[in-house]
Amino acid sequence: MLKWLGVSVVVIALDLYTKRLIESFLAYGDHWHVTSFFDLVLFHNEGAAFSFLAAAGGWQRLFFSAFAILASAVIIHLLRKHPEKKLFCFALGLILGGALGNLYDRLTLGHVVDFLFFHYQSLYWPAFNVADSAIFCGVVLLL
Repeated sequence: MLKWLGVSVVVIALDLYTKRLIESFLAYGDHWHVTSFFDLVLFHNEGAAFSFLAAAGGWQRLFFSAFAILASAVIIHLLRKHPEKKLFCFALGLILGGALGNLYDRLTLGHVVDFLFFHYQSLYWPAFNVADSAIFCGVVLLL
């Protein structure tokens, strides 16, 4: 189980490092154009994926924090229960790291820092971060 928790620790470390790095050279709302389809930005998300419930008045911070804690407990239980299923455990390790990375932001900042922004002409994907990417990859692996 320690190696799967190690995966989570690596995700958390990369997530927190990249968020602080972006915050050190971009002001809120800034765009740094990297390619014709990708920018680095600095946005704050008080909601969940796609800013779901971002304007809900503040209660969502507690709700999403409690959800992340509950999900983390369930993931740890599943890691203990199925140590022989390597792909399953790796996926759960990614999801756990992502959930805890975003939880840290919610508890310390009151919002999640997002900075990866993909777009094409007037179409765009909402900004996200390393934690979100790890959660997405973990879910894809579970599917």
